[in-house]
Order: sequence, then structure tokens, then C-alpha cells
Amino acid sequence: MKNSEIRALSIDELKQKLAGEQEAYRKMRFAHEISPIENPMKIKETRKLIARLKTELSAKELAK
Repeated sequence: MKNSEIRALSIDELKQKLAGEQEAYRKMRFAHEISPIENPMKIKETRKLIARLKTELSAKELAK
């Protein structure tokens, strides 16, 4: 997801997307612990996406 797409989301959409990505990250980490997943860089990408979503959410809440 690009930064421009993240900026276009509303606060509620950001919260929903963040919750979904955090759940996917937990499942991915758990699956990787049991047996290595095919693309471990996906974990890193998901973690960075979560950080970008949190940053944009906090910026929008402060601007509100």
C-alpha cells in the first residue's frame, strides 16, 4: 500500500486497516515460527506498513 493511498483513508478506515494488518502480522509470525514461510521479507513489509498506518493515524488525530 502506497503512502498516498494511506493518506486518502479516513480515521475509521485507518483503524480497520491497522487492526487487519496487525492480525495478519501475528498469524504470519506464528506460521513462521512453526515452519519457515516462503517469503520472510513479507513479515518486514507488514511491520513497516503497520508503522506507516500508525503514523498517519496519529497525525490525523492530532490535526483533528
